[in-house]
Amino acid sequence: MGTSVQSTSTSPNRVLGALFGAVYVLVGLVGFAVTAGTGFAATEGSHLLIFEVNPLHNLVHVGVGALLGLAAWRGARYAAGVNGLVGGIYLLVGVLGLFITSSALNLLALNHADNVLHLASAAVLLGVSLTRR
Repeated sequence: MGTSVQSTSTSPNRVLGALFGAVYVLVGLVGFAVTAGTGFAATEGSHLLIFEVNPLHNLVHVGVGALLGLAAWRGARYAAGVNGLVGGIYLLVGVLGLFITSSALNLLALNHADNVLHLASAAVLLGVSLTRR
């Protein structure tokens, strides 16, 4: 049986987990700058480029980003597990978002651009988590 010659510090799970983590933390922090005056869980948020966000959505982005980053820092196995977990949650949020964007259940102020981003994030994170490297 062969062993992987790839360093665990450059594993796809660690690299993508750290990258996605940094992006989601940054997006969450920038989101707070554009959501001043927006209700915490308002169903219609402020626009951050083409995405709609509210303070709750920003808080979720910061939390998810921190979780991905910490898992990447801990190691490839942790990163793979958290990437799979976050990917699964984003898959669920992306699918549910398709049905709740115009309803009172839209506590994260999701719009269709958010749904596409969440589904794309889910595909990448779930895909890389299957490599377990």
